[in-house]
Amino acid sequence: MAVSSSSAVCTWLVAACMSLACDREMNTSSSSMIQSSPSRRWGRKRRVVSAKCGAGGASGELPKGLISSFCGSRGIQGLITSLEPCDEYYTSKGLCDNGFALLFGSRNVPSLTRRRRRVNRAAAHFGEAMAVAVQPTKEVTTKKWPPVKQRRVVVTGMGVETSLGHDPEVFYNNLLEGVSGISEINAFDCAHFPTRIAGEIKSFSTDGWVAPKLSKRMDKFMLYMLTAGKKALADAGITEDVMNELDKARCGVLIGSAMGGMKVFNDAIEALRISYKKMNPFCVPFATTNMGSAILAIDLGWMGPNYSISTACATSNFCILSAANHIIRGEADMMLCGGSDAAIIPIGLGGFVACRALSQRNSDPAKASRPWDISRDGFVMGEGAGVLLLEELEHAKNRGANIYAEFLGGSFTCDAYHMTEPHPEGTGVMLCIKNALKQSGVSREDVNYINAHATSTPVGDLKEYKALIQCFGNNPELRVNSTKSMIGHLLGASGAVEAVATVQAIRTGWVHPNINLENPDKGVNLPSSVWLRYVAKLV
Repeated sequence: MAVSSSSAVCTWLVAACMSLACDREMNTSSSSMIQSSPSRRWGRKRRVVSAKCGAGGASGELPKGLISSFCGSRGIQGLITSLEPCDEYYTSKGLCDNGFALLFGSRNVPSLTRRRRRVNRAAAHFGEAMAVAVQPTKEVTTKKWPPVKQRRVVVTGMGVETSLGHDPEVFYNNLLEGVSGISEINAFDCAHFPTRIAGEIKSFSTDGWVAPKLSKRMDKFMLYMLTAGKKALADAGITEDVMNELDKARCGVLIGSAMGGMKVFNDAIEALRISYKKMNPFCVPFATTNMGSAILAIDLGWMGPNYSISTACATSNFCILSAANHIIRGEADMMLCGGSDAAIIPIGLGGFVACRALSQRNSDPAKASRPWDISRDGFVMGEGAGVLLLEELEHAKNRGANIYAEFLGGSFTCDAYHMTEPHPEGTGVMLCIKNALKQSGVSREDVNYINAHATSTPVGDLKEYKALIQCFGNNPELRVNSTKSMIGHLLGASGAVEAVATVQAIRTGWVHPNINLENPDKGVNLPSSVWLRYVAKLV
């Protein structure tokens, strides 16, 4: 490195070390600049310098010492000529104080004047001899790397556990037919609750997917996750033979949960009322949100990225985008991703009732979830899981996979406004959509279908609507619906289950209706064709 390109701090340090070396020259023979000093003070400084910079040169050569090794020069003259301190070095108390207090812990400024005279005498003593040792700086060549080809991400498998079906085909056919999966809760007695309805899974079996011993101990959110994850692999054609050929170090699992093992944790609290000895020894691991992904990875032997993201209703979206990024960055070739939740238990229902967020249309459960409708009175809880198998495009092609869709991009943003409500103007939603479009390289005019969040809450639906209008305008080709009108709000699993619905729309060309949208809110004034009350064909 050329001396002139050194930083200011480096320059002060070298100048100080040069002064020390020249002081030793004035008190010893000129054949060696670093020798044992009778002075304990200087000997201590010499040892520090030697530890950082090495010993002097051999006999007959100029010593390299601290100065040459620190700055890359093979002689002293370059430092004497290029690094001799300027007038400010000696006259500016502030510069000297700050520089040396930082580097050497000394504020003895008057001694610098004596050192300047020693430096000058040393320069005159060495004269032309030092010029011989200076060698030109070698020219640095930068290696040019070939451009890296962007890795593309595709969807090759899907798995679901919902109140409308346990595989993507059955699930989406029920959506197209406008079937509601919302009914009265049967899992526990909720007669004393003001809300007694939910998108509850009535029939669920782990046979052939999860070991019976684990099925008895695990929370439902983990069971939903494991079965949906394995179904996604089966849907992708990952047989036992294919599994054995995979590089499992490049296969990962990223399936999140908003609520985690609520029932396992609640049961542990009830057991603790009697004695800690009655607690399930698995209560802690089976309540944590990451354990489902971990056990699935253990079962599969996949050693790639494995963790859980928990960001409330956005959990699945975060997981899907993060999983795709692992593939794009070359850290994985396959990623199981999505979300799972099972919060339809007394503490879960009671918690949302306390928030006054749930619909109380108990007399007509199928009509309770009605996004954008003027008579909506809150969302309906749902449960289940959705899992996508994302795969690098060439990897999928090489194994002859059936490609359902391609992931083009996404974005993470925050409203920075309220715990549960979006910003009044939808700024966070708009920012997220704009960033996602930019990253994916898709213009807003090319978007013809949006599966909205639309939970059926009085405030949230309208704010999301404002954001969509700002981002996409009154595009007559655009179709908007909410899967939650039929299955309720699956919390951390909602984004993944709705992603499966979106992929199915791309595959089939048909978009499911938004049921119960009988009288759109007066704040919603898009053309009626945009809000899907009936099945529509994508253009």
